[in-house]
Amino acid sequence: MPSTIDKQAVKQFLLTLQDSICQQLEQADGQAEFEQDAWQREPGEKLAGGGRTRVMTDGAVFEQGGVNFSHVQGNQMPGSATAHRPELAGRRFEAMGVSLVMHPKNPYIPTSHANVRFFIAEKEGEEPIWWFGGGFDLTPFYPFEEDCQYWHNTAKEICAPFGDDIYTEHKAWCDKYFYLPHRDETRGVGGLFFDDLNQWEFDKCFDYIKAVGEGYTQAYLPIVERRKQTEFGERERQFQLYRRGRYVEFNLVFDRGTLFGLQTGGRTESILMSMPPLARWEYNYQVEPNSPEAELYNHYLKPREW
Repeated sequence: MPSTIDKQAVKQFLLTLQDSICQQLEQADGQAEFEQDAWQREPGEKLAGGGRTRVMTDGAVFEQGGVNFSHVQGNQMPGSATAHRPELAGRRFEAMGVSLVMHPKNPYIPTSHANVRFFIAEKEGEEPIWWFGGGFDLTPFYPFEEDCQYWHNTAKEICAPFGDDIYTEHKAWCDKYFYLPHRDETRGVGGLFFDDLNQWEFDKCFDYIKAVGEGYTQAYLPIVERRKQTEFGERERQFQLYRRGRYVEFNLVFDRGTLFGLQTGGRTESILMSMPPLARWEYNYQVEPNSPEAELYNHYLKPREW
């Protein structure tokens, strides 16, 4: 018998996940705490619903980061969703998820991103269309091979109970998605990415996003711990700020979540929480040959097997 769609169970998991991740990140930072901004849309607005935006600033480890929960409803899916799913046109929708980005101070600690989400699109007289999406990815500036391998090995372990090919598929999807075509480079070293996940029964799909959501800190925090005492100078800081510019370019030009939020009239401050506090651009920047900065370009910004 097919498992039933349980929206309330998904929402409760996401709220608990937000609490757990925030607690673990605060503990890793040791100084800063997340400030919560609970928000609710006024009746009559384009998008109904609300959420909890939590932002950490100027910590001992994290320069800025945010862990957001949102649960919204709308009468019409935006173009960013119906462009690749035309069957969604004319359906009201409900979307909920947790999304986070952490920007560390130390350039030797990678930036990280994670997201788990649930959508359901309904129309009277028709079966609901539902799916999960999410993943996590790592964006180092001064990468260490062992960190990248650990990150991907953790992802592999998360995927293993769900099928032999799931890591391979979702790793490849991540490499393809977090890619800047105008730069001909990946945003970082990838991880997992998946969307439109409904090929299993609801319960198994739900179990998978639970594993991915809870696995983020298992994958990320040991890397933070290993690198947070590494000394750095102005050179590394300037390169970090330059590479953060790539993050901005991707999020504003290509990220479907950002486009979805803005096109549906979502809460702008929460949507753009993923931006780094500082970034820079430099005309025609070239890395020095055989430098640590060149190592990133030469060995880490193309899809590879870990």
